[in-house]
Amino acid sequence: MGKIIAIANQKGGVGKTTTAINFCASLAHRGKKVLLCDCDPQGNATTGMGVDKNKVKSVYDVMLRDFPAEKAVISTKYGDVLPSNRELVAANVELVDAEDREYILRKALLPLKGEYDFIIIDCPPSLELLTLNAFTAADTVLVPVQCEFYALEGLSDLVNTVKLINGRLNPTLTIEGLVLTMYDGRTRLSEEVADALRAHFGDKVYENSIPRNVRLSEAPSHGKPCIAYDKFSKGTRAYLHMTNEFLKRQ
Repeated sequence: MGKIIAIANQKGGVGKTTTAINFCASLAHRGKKVLLCDCDPQGNATTGMGVDKNKVKSVYDVMLRDFPAEKAVISTKYGDVLPSNRELVAANVELVDAEDREYILRKALLPLKGEYDFIIIDCPPSLELLTLNAFTAADTVLVPVQCEFYALEGLSDLVNTVKLINGRLNPTLTIEGLVLTMYDGRTRLSEEVADALRAHFGDKVYENSIPRNVRLSEAPSHGKPCIAYDKFSKGTRAYLHMTNEFLKRQ
């Protein structure tokens, strides 16, 4: 059975979707069979993998219209994608009255779990029913943490959320690890944030961090992960190193 990993942080702008895209592509580059499930209504991960989100069946169809997940999957050179689009905005309202509303994504992904080495879920940047569905479906949570003070405050909220999920919905959910993003080793702040995280979370914090890199920012506009846009960039190398570290930890 494959492993399901939710990429999540309740604070926006921390590199969550960038991590989801490039982590997925790096796993595929390492020969793993991987699916990126886009659970963010913005659909940025879908676009970043080169999929036209307006011309496909989406996670919304899978969760709210009983469309089989395996038929919604789009294959790309960088890994498979279960797309998202703006229809998913309505899901939080429509799920309120649904039976077993927190388990809908889990049930939908179950037939796919044996088909992949890893399923990566890109979560919305807030605690809502879509995020709860992702956490209930996932085995672990990988947390991108931007190297700034406010990121530490948002992280405590996420840790509390995981504890709540453990108690009520998914008792086996654990934190896979924390990945430092937008890291700049020349600044004291980046070093202080890294030190604070390692003091509190120990080896859950990945040794390989993700630097600020213009190529990482440019790649999504071309519908490509950074490894396909510029395989020699600092951003590409950083995600490949992070992925190697992840695989060694498994």
